[in-house]
Amino acid sequence: MKENVIQGKSFDFALTIISLYKILQKEREYIISSQLLRSGTSIGANIEEAIAGQSKKDFLHKVSISLKEARETRYWLRLLKESKLTNYDLDVYLNESLELINILSAIVKTTRQRLD
Repeated sequence: MKENVIQGKSFDFALTIISLYKILQKEREYIISSQLLRSGTSIGANIEEAIAGQSKKDFLHKVSISLKEARETRYWLRLLKESKLTNYDLDVYLNESLELINILSAIVKTTRQRLD
């Protein structure tokens, strides 16, 4: 079965978040990096659950959770950047998170319209 765009992007994003987590751990940033790891990898996990959803409502619920996790991930990235807890360039991660948020927002909106 062919993987869809959001499925692939969320998986790739999770891999980049894992890499960033390792960098932050080496820099001894433990608290926010752990939060970032959880939310950043949860996006794709919830998309996988959505794809296997039992109904359109179940699909919408899981995609909505993915959207929330993407927004949370962006929050942690912004917090890391603005607090200067790391000197690592986070702009690529912020851009990728925004792209995921935009795609997931569109999916949620379209799915809601189809349910009405």
